[in-house]
Parts: sequence; C-alpha cells; structure tokens
Amino acid sequence: MSLPTVELTDRISRADERALAVSALACLDRCLPLLEYEAGVAVDSDAALRPLWEAAEGGEEWLSRLRQAAALVVRAVTQTESAPVAVLRRAAAVPRVYAADELRIWAGECSAAALAVHRYLDGDRDDGPLATGELRRQERLLGLLAGDGDGLRAAFVQSTEGKRVLRAAAARRARRA
Repeated sequence: MSLPTVELTDRISRADERALAVSALACLDRCLPLLEYEAGVAVDSDAALRPLWEAAEGGEEWLSRLRQAAALVVRAVTQTESAPVAVLRRAAAVPRVYAADELRIWAGECSAAALAVHRYLDGDRDDGPLATGELRRQERLLGLLAGDGDGLRAAFVQSTEGKRVLRAAAARRARRA
C-alpha cells in the first residue's frame, strides 16, 4: 500500500475550508507527542491547540491564533534534526490566508507529515499498523467533517484517540532505544 491513498487525496480535494482547516489541525495535534520523545520538548497541545478545536469557526482570526500555536511547534522542531520531527515543520507552516486553495495545500502537507511520522514509528513501513491506522483515521475524520451534525466533536474524539496511540508508540520506541 502506498500512502496517501487516492481516496484520501480525493477527500482532501473535495473538502470545504472548515474541513481542511480542522483536518490539518487534527494531524498536527496528533503528532505533537512525538516531540517529547524525539526532541525532548514537551508541547502542551491541550493548552496550545484546544482553544482552536473549541472555536473552529475558521477565518482570519482563527488562523492568527493557529499561527501563534504553530510558533511553539516551530521553536520545538528547530531544536532537532530528527527526520520525523523535521517533517513536522511542514505541518507547522500555517497558510498566509484562510482560503480554500492554501488550506488544501496545508491540509495535504499535514496529512503527509502525520503519515510520515506514523510510518517512522512503524519502522518506515507503509503497511505497518500505525501508518494504516493513521490513514484510516484521516479518511474517517474527513468523512465526519463532510457530514451534517456534530462532526467537529466526533473529529476531536478521533484525533484524541490517535494522539493517545501515537504517544504510546513513541514511548515504546524511546524505551527500546
């Protein structure tokens, strides 16, 4: 299996601005625990990103708050040259404006960064359980955001579970090293 799949790429290409922004935020949020184990820098993602989840209304004001949170990530990732941490630089490169074209590029970068981090924790295998699970999670999350109802809350729950899985995998890898 080659990641990302055609289905994921298609979902990103059809997503609206809000879904793109939230899916990118979710990818970034899920990957932050890796910084603690690979860069020795703990980023309190709840403090940094939770307000963005709670008010995911989009727009320039939301993007400005996201840039402030992303600045924390950028400072953390510049302290190490670890390949999986360096890939998070792409995810922390927040778009200049809240527009579909820029958000689509950013969402694609965040998706690729999250998949790369999970592949790394799988021993650089596309078909490993972490990478496969992350791919499914991203597809499910975009589906939730495209539907009616409380998609944002369900997306947050999915992302939180993914963050827990990544934290456990990164901790196991650190103990083995």
